Amino acid sequence: MKRTTLWVGLDVHKESISVAVFEGARAQGRPAVTVPNEPIHIRKLFSRLQKEGAVRACYEAGSCGYEVYRQLAAMGIDCDVVAPGLIPVRVGDRVKTDRRDAEKLARLLRAGELTSIRVPSAAEEALRDLIRCREDAREDVLRQRHHWRTGCGCALSASTSRSRRSCSPSTWPRWRRHWRA
Repeated sequence: MKRTTLWVGLDVHKESISVAVFEGARAQGRPAVTVPNEPIHIRKLFSRLQKEGAVRACYEAGSCGYEVYRQLAAMGIDCDVVAPGLIPVRVGDRVKTDRRDAEKLARLLRAGELTSIRVPSAAEEALRDLIRCREDAREDVLRQRHHWRTGCGCALSASTSRSRRSCSPSTWPRWRRHWRA
């Protein structure tokens, strides 16, 4: 049996992964399959593919992180993670399905038209998540400060539409005055 290169495109989601496989230079690939996004199923699929030949895989960077990349790298499979903005798009090609996306990625990987990104280590990824959480918390605090300093959400009084209820810091509860300081 002649060993060929298998080009694998993955469309990764939280619950499932659509997989498209192209063999060597064949024009048509195998029918796309969908597997659960669980390490045991990924290992089983790629172990089976490795028996047929060298495997090169790629998937779009997204909200699911880089766990699939790390698992494939641990198995010795060459995997590229591609930035979604760097994937070439044909004019008028607006239909997006998981199967089509996986086939497109495999086809472009085989043609060498994809630009991969550097995958951060697990420690770098954890640090990025921590920084994002800190920025979100700072934005929340700032939003509340602005809310309290610009009238603290006091509505217009019922008697006239032009007057405001008293909303000076002296009328605030003690805990709010302390928090603002």
